[in-house]
Amino acid sequence: MKNYITRDAWKIVEDGFHKEFNEITESLMSLGNGRMGQRGNFEERFSGKTLLGNYVAGVFFPDKTRVGWWKNGYPNYFAKVLNACNWTGIEVEIDGEILDLNTCTYEHFQRVLDMQRGVLERECTLTTPEGKQLKIRTRRFCHMVEDESGAISYSITPLNFDGTITLTPFLDGNIQNRDSNYNETFWNEIKKETSFAEGILVMETKPNPYGVEQYQVATGMRFDLKKNGQILDFQSLPVRDEKYVAGKVPVQLIQNEELTLFKYAVNLSSMNHTSENLIPDTKVYLNRLAEKGFEQLLEEHVAAWAAKWEQNDIQIKGDVAAQQGIRFTIFHLQQTYTGKDERLNIGPKGFTGEKYGGGTYWDTEAYCIPFYLSTSEQQVARNLLIYRYKQLGKAIENATKLGFDMGAALFPMVTMTGEECHNEWEITFEEIHRNGAIAYAIYDYVRYTGDKDYLTEYGLEVLIGISRFWKQRVNWSVQKNQYVMLGVTGPNEYENNVNNNWYTNYIAAWTLRYTLEALEYVRNQGKIEDISSKVAFDFASETAQWQHIIDNLHFPYDSERQVYLQQEGFLDKELLTVDQITSHRPINQKWSWDRILRSCFIKQADVLQGLYFFEEDFSEEEIRRNFDFYEPMTVHESSLSPCVHAILAAGLGKKEKAYEMYLRTARLDLDDYNNDTEDGLHITSMAGTWMSVVKGFAGQRVQDGLLILNPYIPEEWESYSFRLGFRGVTLTVAVSQDSVLITNPSAAGIEIVVHGQKELVAGQKAFPLKA
Repeated sequence: MKNYITRDAWKIVEDGFHKEFNEITESLMSLGNGRMGQRGNFEERFSGKTLLGNYVAGVFFPDKTRVGWWKNGYPNYFAKVLNACNWTGIEVEIDGEILDLNTCTYEHFQRVLDMQRGVLERECTLTTPEGKQLKIRTRRFCHMVEDESGAISYSITPLNFDGTITLTPFLDGNIQNRDSNYNETFWNEIKKETSFAEGILVMETKPNPYGVEQYQVATGMRFDLKKNGQILDFQSLPVRDEKYVAGKVPVQLIQNEELTLFKYAVNLSSMNHTSENLIPDTKVYLNRLAEKGFEQLLEEHVAAWAAKWEQNDIQIKGDVAAQQGIRFTIFHLQQTYTGKDERLNIGPKGFTGEKYGGGTYWDTEAYCIPFYLSTSEQQVARNLLIYRYKQLGKAIENATKLGFDMGAALFPMVTMTGEECHNEWEITFEEIHRNGAIAYAIYDYVRYTGDKDYLTEYGLEVLIGISRFWKQRVNWSVQKNQYVMLGVTGPNEYENNVNNNWYTNYIAAWTLRYTLEALEYVRNQGKIEDISSKVAFDFASETAQWQHIIDNLHFPYDSERQVYLQQEGFLDKELLTVDQITSHRPINQKWSWDRILRSCFIKQADVLQGLYFFEEDFSEEEIRRNFDFYEPMTVHESSLSPCVHAILAAGLGKKEKAYEMYLRTARLDLDDYNNDTEDGLHITSMAGTWMSVVKGFAGQRVQDGLLILNPYIPEEWESYSFRLGFRGVTLTVAVSQDSVLITNPSAAGIEIVVHGQKELVAGQKAFPLKA
């Protein structure tokens, strides 16, 4: 673990320049606003270790699949969210010498991500190799209201000399994805324009043979300068090169004079603007930003963040590490996905890196939906579901390519458009439990919101397609006299091509059962005929087949230990515990894949994932036995693992384990637990950090249309509080070591269940309880 980030309740602080960890810091201090974002790179040149990253939401390229042995069924391409034009760059020359932050020495250095205000700040005093001392102060943000824009304030002061400082703000489209399969660039220049203190660069993704849309992005900049706080009358020399525009501004400064450059930038994509209007719209947008000016834009941006924190903040007193961790995760979730556009989703790295391609995984449905249900307007979570509904046709195509028919749908493991674009056979074609997670998200949404109309409008069609897939994916075993599911990979990706993964079988049977319930509801609404004709549904025949599978599906079980077996042959393994291999961890970096697959060690919750989803189906003792059996074998080398264990441990009264798992998920990236933060943050698992508090320590559930809370407080905390939106009412829950206070600032009252007792919390009233 790394421990160089200062612990602060509202800020991520790097005191002193840790060059060896620079890519980690760039990830931690990434910015975004739902439409665009970038890593926390320096504006100036830096020849040291860095991963330059700027990203525009929804814009991707189909990079040709690269495998040594092609298998029928492989997707043709892996979709990559593109590293786009660098709009943040400002080249600095000191009397003709280009400033390189890697070659300087530092008397003072501090880089700060202010999460409360959504601003990245840096202040440093440095000395160049030529002995010239400078003070630099920067502020940067991606505007949360003008959400296709960002702004930079860059100040530089010579401390021990007089001379010429030349600032060259630029736009650079000579960008390459680090994860390019064939080391190619993905952008062509379409057009560029320069004028006084302004530049526009229009780039287009390269043609591809897969019928994937080519995207155009217009990146524009406008800048102005002040000297010692006064508007400066300056000369700007336009610079043009291939995929590059800039404005060069030389300024004579004497010692202790401060020069400040304000750079305004926009990224407009053809997803939201017609190609012919990209440049005109860019100019209008830049005019609006420049007229407002940096301080007004900052004021609007900070106000937008204040409104978000008013709704979403979790306050923890007495434990600054825990407080910093939860705010860090909420901050990045809110700046990654705002819910404004149903065409967008939540990439595992958000705007912080390129790993995993930036596509949509089952993480959204299993982990992110609960966060947005409770912290945002209902439409936000609904849009995430509609995203999948609109890709149902592609899901049916994906299943057809693998030999399924009759409208069976297999939603992709990784996607941008609904088409599968992941090419690891063991994951893409065996980790089919993701189909069940999408069905579960529909159930989770309807259960939480009461919006059953979603089933008739969208949800039932998706459930039918998924259920048709499960019906064809099982087969009858004569030997067992049951249905079985062969050749799958469960959530534990440290086992591949296993038979009868318990979790996959369980969520398949559950999906069939829930689809039958949804069918009955829609039929009672008198709307079943419309859907049946649309999807050619044979009600009597198909429902009978599904019920037969539900009644006869095989679930591996060990009667001696009374635990559900992760898969058919799990007990054939040497059953060790994690504390027996301490020096071997992380095993994904120290062991061969062969050794991992033959071991008992578990990457993330598998059987326990099912017990978390469907805990109402099991007794507390059943959950406890399975937790005690599997958790000691779990290495938690997936970011999605600790939160599930934290929630289950909290429910079982295992308070120390719950707290341990909470800190692991909350500080996974801040402390670089798995030595991979430099690739980007684990955005989707951050929703699990929120769940660890709300579903774990506070015991939040929904049953029979009622909100349930069973709050307790970790011994390490003095108190914690959070807000929940539920069916038009917002509640504030405050928990201390000796009391629970539930406040309802809404006008309407609400009936909830607290510690097993049904209580009415009247509108604009507080409801105190003993802890």
